[in-house]
Amino acid sequence: MESTNASVETEVKNGEIDDESTFMNDIETRKAIYGICTECDNPFTGDSWCQKCNAKRFKENFKNWTSGNKNIDEFIQEQQLNAVHWTRCCEWIPFEKFQNVTYISRGGFGKVFKANWLEGYIRSWNVQKQKWNRYNNHSYKEVALKCLDNSNNISKDFLNEVKTYYQIYGSSYIVQCYGITKEPETNNYMMVLQYFYKGNLRENLHKLYNINYSEKLMVLHQISIGLLDIHNAGKVHKDFHSGNILFGNNAFISDLGMCQPADYQSEGDDGIFGVLPYIAPEVIRGYQYTKASDIYSFGIIMNEYLSGVVPFNNISHNFSLACNICKGLRPEIPDYLPKLFAELIMKCWNAEPENRPTVEELCRLINELRLKLDYKDAEICNQIEESERIRFNEQVKNKFKQVQHPQAIYTSRFLNYRSLPNPMTSSYKISQDIIQFISTSQNSEIQFIEQELIK
Repeated sequence: MESTNASVETEVKNGEIDDESTFMNDIETRKAIYGICTECDNPFTGDSWCQKCNAKRFKENFKNWTSGNKNIDEFIQEQQLNAVHWTRCCEWIPFEKFQNVTYISRGGFGKVFKANWLEGYIRSWNVQKQKWNRYNNHSYKEVALKCLDNSNNISKDFLNEVKTYYQIYGSSYIVQCYGITKEPETNNYMMVLQYFYKGNLRENLHKLYNINYSEKLMVLHQISIGLLDIHNAGKVHKDFHSGNILFGNNAFISDLGMCQPADYQSEGDDGIFGVLPYIAPEVIRGYQYTKASDIYSFGIIMNEYLSGVVPFNNISHNFSLACNICKGLRPEIPDYLPKLFAELIMKCWNAEPENRPTVEELCRLINELRLKLDYKDAEICNQIEESERIRFNEQVKNKFKQVQHPQAIYTSRFLNYRSLPNPMTSSYKISQDIIQFISTSQNSEIQFIEQELIK
């Protein structure tokens, strides 16, 4: 994937970019990072991108297109005028620009298609040719078209999802949104998104048997960075599960439709949307989603990815499961999993949200585990060596052949359970091993486990 340069951070206030505090006060830094625009002699605001010059071009072209919806037109125009980097640029893309539109799958809220977009997305302005340079090499000709149900009558949810992609711009591990289109037969609006030919994490579990722990830690680190970018943008994902982790050359977080401000308070007691095995117990009981509830979901994803087993795939996803999760039931952690991994997973699963690690702590710890793999005498290497010896026997291999219960549902849906017990944490012990690992680490800031914990 082409990397994005996120060195220049932007502040968005009421949809407007605070130019003075973000860019213009640091002209020399922008010049050093991005160079000079040959048209206005000012430093670029992004990689080969001049916000001032490109805004004029976009504005002159407003009269040449419309989505047919005032709210969408205003959103796209605002994005184009304020885009300080090509990743912030949103386009109205006529549906006839796409070829070979093919249905892929249905999610909890709509359908997903793939298509060829021969033009490709805007990358920069070509001064000599006086037209946009577009990125359309082979891997970027294919895009995903995501259609929300009944989006012909444009909903707040549709625009909220599109806006969220642009509010978390510059992340190397969040799916890129290129713009909006409309399917002419149904008049449904569609998001035009980055397409990932390798599918999602859940679909790839059967391939994980031969992937080593070093590669798995790299993927988990990428996912944690993507979640960090979401939380740093003041958002909570709220629908974080393995079906929303997509694979290309790296791992990417998708489906930001449920993303909302971390301090958002819903009105009334109207239930929740999600995939039950990944939802934190306090949320199942009716409490608000928080950053800590995303961490719980990360722990479920981490165990699924390391074990190759979909959570609670052999039982019905019903009130009984919801009740048992609140009572402390968690997916099985394989005996062969390295202890340091298992204990981090259990920390994410704690019934008390404040006892879970923050995403910053997750990123640092997972990265340090990766670095420790270079030291053969490190405790994690000893644990992995023993784990691999056990994992490669026939008994463990057979666990990858899973039979799914017909009522195990892994698409997001509306859930509304009443009279659930208070959340409890299963009995387990956080040993001194992970504490010692953290305290002797080069980056000793990570102290989210301070003492032996027995619950």
